[in-house]
Amino acid sequence: MARIVANYAEQHDPAREAVWIADVDGRPAGSIACMADDPSGVEQRTARLRLLLVEPTARGMGVGERLVAECLRFAQRARYSRVVLWTTSGLDSARRIYQRAGFTLDDEAPYDGFGHGVVAQNWSRPLTARPR
Repeated sequence: MARIVANYAEQHDPAREAVWIADVDGRPAGSIACMADDPSGVEQRTARLRLLLVEPTARGMGVGERLVAECLRFAQRARYSRVVLWTTSGLDSARRIYQRAGFTLDDEAPYDGFGHGVVAQNWSRPLTARPR
């Protein structure tokens, strides 16, 4: 996570990438980022939702859903045609947020990157064209 944030801080296009930190009563409650999926690509039509985190004290307040909705609004304004994300099985609350926001599961496979076996999942959703 630290590398993702550091890369963003060092080199991001504010018209195409953004990070939000939600607060509840002045305390950090969650975060999310919208980043170009392939910053070196020619068309850059796909955004990647990253770093969705909701603090335990803020869970159940709709913070995650509002963060995802803001990320999708930004991606649409930045003229991305779709948004993708990577997550792992077992994060049921996040999965429900993604599904309610219109994401569908594209594929999944075993993953051992966290010291124990989980199932890695790739999700995506198209963005509709904005009226001009």
